[in-house]
Amino acid sequence: MQQKRIRDFGVKIGKLETGQNNSITDVVGVSVGHVTLSEGNCQTGVTAIIPHEGNTFMEKLIASSYVINGFGKTMGTIQMKELGVLETPIILTNTLSIGTASDALMAYMLERNPEIGRTTGTVNPIVGECNDMLLNDVRAQFIEKHHVVEALQNAGKHVIEGSVGAGTGMLCYSLKGGIGTASRCFSIDQQMYTIGILVLSNFGILSDLQINGRAIGQELKEALLKSWEEKDKGSVMIIVATDLPVSERQLNRIIKRSVLGLSRTGSFITHGSGEVVIGFSTATKIPHFKPKHITTIPTIHEEDLDLAFRAVGEATEEAVLNSLVTASHVSGRDGNERPAFKDLLEEFNIQLA
Repeated sequence: MQQKRIRDFGVKIGKLETGQNNSITDVVGVSVGHVTLSEGNCQTGVTAIIPHEGNTFMEKLIASSYVINGFGKTMGTIQMKELGVLETPIILTNTLSIGTASDALMAYMLERNPEIGRTTGTVNPIVGECNDMLLNDVRAQFIEKHHVVEALQNAGKHVIEGSVGAGTGMLCYSLKGGIGTASRCFSIDQQMYTIGILVLSNFGILSDLQINGRAIGQELKEALLKSWEEKDKGSVMIIVATDLPVSERQLNRIIKRSVLGLSRTGSFITHGSGEVVIGFSTATKIPHFKPKHITTIPTIHEEDLDLAFRAVGEATEEAVLNSLVTASHVSGRDGNERPAFKDLLEEFNIQLA
């Protein structure tokens, strides 16, 4: 069944046009896969983002990371920031499973690259996380290596959103959150480019939620008449993909603007929330082994970055809202539960547009 996304509720975010699927996979070559574990106290999973169709280790991509608030436990971003390249898929999961995810991703890369650790150096796996401990028994560490491999093997162009994959046990604005995606397209010198976003949303308090400036979260809080503990202890992982020809420095400038999208949904980037952004460009592939000729990296002019800044902000905002509106109700660890945003809209007959 086709999921209803935020635009299906009559809400249009921003000014720029979306890509064909309004998804991170509108960037050619990018694919996404999930493994969802949802039974009783086990409410967790894995989401894999594959950056291009070739061998990512042998054909690296310009990449960058940015920490909005550092209450997070990503792996691999130190080397990424130093060298400015991505050489593996990106894995998202829960906080206490990042070690397992890293081991599995390394094994996946070793199998496909016999040179690693023999005739060349090692590999830098990229893993991000959010804490799903309210709905998931995070101490049980349900994620196993084969789940990570399955997510990589499941990767495709169609991205399922909401309570799936790494988003299975996540919350967003005190409601059920999870995976969301969106994209924006724009033209520079008569050439079309795309920026795609995928978020793992696990942040915010209900009373702060806004949609296009409307304080919908406060409306819902008053309708619910519930005194949930409104303390933001969550996180968000933001994955930015683009086909824009940029340097690592330019890409870093672009991905920083994702914070604008978060703030427009109501986030205040609180102490206990870890906001980490990882971005990559598919425009230039950097060979692992030194070529015979100097490597050239085409880049856009700095004055053209404003379109990219707007695109990443708009797409992040819409991806967060998609993660919220597509999520379904989950009852998990010790009977803890969070309702789905879409169910509350129906229950209280609230129209978004």
